[in-house]
Amino acid sequence: MKTDVEELTPTRVKLTVEVPFDELKPNLDRAYKEIAKQVRIKGFRPGKVPAPLIDQYVGRGAVLQEAVNDALPELYGRAVEESEIFVLGQPEVEITALDDGKEMTFTAEVDIRPKFEVPDYDGIEVTVDEATVTDEEIEETLNTLRERFGSLTAADRPAEEGDFVSIDMSAAVDGEPVEDASTTGYSYEVGSRSSVEGLDDALVGMSAGESKTFTSTLVGGEKAGQEAEITVTVQSVKVKNLPDADDEFAQLASEFDTIAELREDLRTRLLRNKRMQQIGQARDKALEALLEQIDIPLPDKVVEDEIQRRNEQLEQQLQWSGLTKEAYLEREGKTAEEFDAEIAEAARQAVKGGFVLDQLALQEELGVENEELSEYVVTQAMQMGVQPQQLAQHLTDSGQIPALVSEVLRTKALNLLVEHVKITDEAGNELDLEAIQRELNGETVTPEETAESAETEESAEAKAEDTTEAETEEAKDEETKGKADSES
Repeated sequence: MKTDVEELTPTRVKLTVEVPFDELKPNLDRAYKEIAKQVRIKGFRPGKVPAPLIDQYVGRGAVLQEAVNDALPELYGRAVEESEIFVLGQPEVEITALDDGKEMTFTAEVDIRPKFEVPDYDGIEVTVDEATVTDEEIEETLNTLRERFGSLTAADRPAEEGDFVSIDMSAAVDGEPVEDASTTGYSYEVGSRSSVEGLDDALVGMSAGESKTFTSTLVGGEKAGQEAEITVTVQSVKVKNLPDADDEFAQLASEFDTIAELREDLRTRLLRNKRMQQIGQARDKALEALLEQIDIPLPDKVVEDEIQRRNEQLEQQLQWSGLTKEAYLEREGKTAEEFDAEIAEAARQAVKGGFVLDQLALQEELGVENEELSEYVVTQAMQMGVQPQQLAQHLTDSGQIPALVSEVLRTKALNLLVEHVKITDEAGNELDLEAIQRELNGETVTPEETAESAETEESAEAKAEDTTEAETEEAKDEETKGKADSES
């Protein structure tokens, strides 16, 4: 088999593959056997029809077509492997010549990952947020906890922001009632802005038993996106009373006996969250910094597929929340053009980031062990709430193991990148992500260990400098000795 590679663009190639007919013999044999099972010729049992009769009754062309279809996947795979290219997506294959008994030629156009080298990433510096917890943040978290244990009591006054009201709502478009936009006994927090636009403004100042009609755009149902006349009737107004932040509340809402202990636990939890955010920021910013140093072309089709995937993901999320895309854009304060531009840029960065991590893994000769795959599957299964064996079987049956290997490799490449990056917080403190991760895992990281690590690094650097100096002096001595021998 002979393969020629023609570069159509830096991210797309055309393979021209010439296959001697002898290489198709196993596929021809299988084609005859398969067709023999299907044809019915008097005097022959199914599967026992001779090849000449199949050629006579079915046609040699049908047999060749069956054989070629059977052979193409393997032939294409061999051509890709021999050409040492990293293909993306499915190829566009065309049989350009089929000379029975002599040769078959086919072409395959396919997107490829661009060829490039990842530059030296030592010395990259990134800055992340400072992991400090303020008293205000603790009180805000404590108040959120108090909200969960709050109780509603009737208020004999008009509704205000923060009140909870029980309401009935109905809608009409062009005078026709909209059945799926009607509800009764709906509990709603005034000022939450979690329903149709205009509802919160209408509710403020309304008392139990009062009704009001306003115009708004429906965000769900058959008439989503259409303007409607919405009538709201207040059945009751209630105010939420929060428990006092005292020892009694701490015992009610937690395993602690005092409010001081609860506040300290909240501080620990908030600090842990910020530490985790630092790790995430460091990884994201390290990759961003590396991407800024690399300029590579991106396959249009791959980017388009990523844009489509992100849009479909958003549509699913909007359906679950009962929002239209128009309502979402209005809430975000973006135009459709701005949103599309953001999605496109995010897609390009995601595709580029994947390429760079793939190449980094290749350059650093990273691999994936079975234990690492198993660990990844277990972690994903825990997040999804399924059994690891069940997820592993699904990944195997759906042919997603190669994608899983790629994902683990990219994670390892990103971890390697972060190890070589200098990370500081906004206060100028240099961070050791490994120590932070150990701390988050519940391991004890003492100041002595940190100091010992620093001393080890300094000792290694000093040893390296001493070795270099010794080698330099030795080289000088050799040079002097050589000159002396020459002069003598």
